Amino acid sequence: MNILLLGATGQLGSDIQCLASEETGRFNITPWSRATLDVARIDAIPDALAGRDFDVLINCASFHATDAVEADAQRAFSVNAHAVQAMADACRRKGARFVHISTDYVFDGCRRSPYGEDDAPGPLNVYGASKLMGEALARVAHQDAIIFRVASLFGVAGSRGKGGNFVETMIRVGREKGALRVIDDQFMSPTSTADAAGAILVALEAGIAPGVYHAVNTGQASWYEFARRIIERAGVEATVEPIPAAEYPLPARRPAYSVLANAKLAAVVGPIPHWTDGLDRYLHAKGYAQKKSPADAGHEAAVT
Repeated sequence: MNILLLGATGQLGSDIQCLASEETGRFNITPWSRATLDVARIDAIPDALAGRDFDVLINCASFHATDAVEADAQRAFSVNAHAVQAMADACRRKGARFVHISTDYVFDGCRRSPYGEDDAPGPLNVYGASKLMGEALARVAHQDAIIFRVASLFGVAGSRGKGGNFVETMIRVGREKGALRVIDDQFMSPTSTADAAGAILVALEAGIAPGVYHAVNTGQASWYEFARRIIERAGVEATVEPIPAAEYPLPARRPAYSVLANAKLAAVVGPIPHWTDGLDRYLHAKGYAQKKSPADAGHEAAVT
């Protein structure tokens, strides 16, 4: 399978590139960064893709700085929607599959059970709205379009290439200040990019049908629960205090609940690990000393 990967230096793109490169004989991957193709230059996309030989285009490129997006909606819809349409159309012309990465922020959070792929979206911020439009335009432009929604990503390669993620931020601030105050009334699906990348590649190799899928780790957590687990498992001497989102206002509204159900994708690729397992492997790969609590043994048995 010849894969052209856009956004190859981001957290998810880095792990897709790494995993695909390890599978000798199964995937031939060509990684493109912004230096190779700036997707904000929409007019350049058709010619750039027409001259390449690939079976699948995976688009991990996006304008995803959620708060910065609020002040630059024009760029957001250009990169996250109209450029996506141009990519999908180019793939249609070549007879190639188009894979687009989207987000849990397409939902409004007005429920307390995991969102399925067919649940009605209702984004609260510009980023979510632009990504939702990208999903729609991709599927209109090309019948063989696959949308993978991800959420709350953390990845080893991405933390090196992009200067950090939530896990690294919690560890750094915890070490520096000895205390963290973290939002406890917003719930999501913490997701290891290694697990998301693995699921995406297995799904493509299995010939997954076009449509929307949720490529997230199993389980859910509030940001506070996620932070507390990070601090405990990384062995950082710091306290973690829960606070309401109202005490930490941000430019972009976030859904109070954006947990994604992954059963549809798991039916194709097999069981997807729990986020705590993904976090443990991340911390091990980064070289952080991990401490286990007495409750871990029972929990690990439950999620195996």
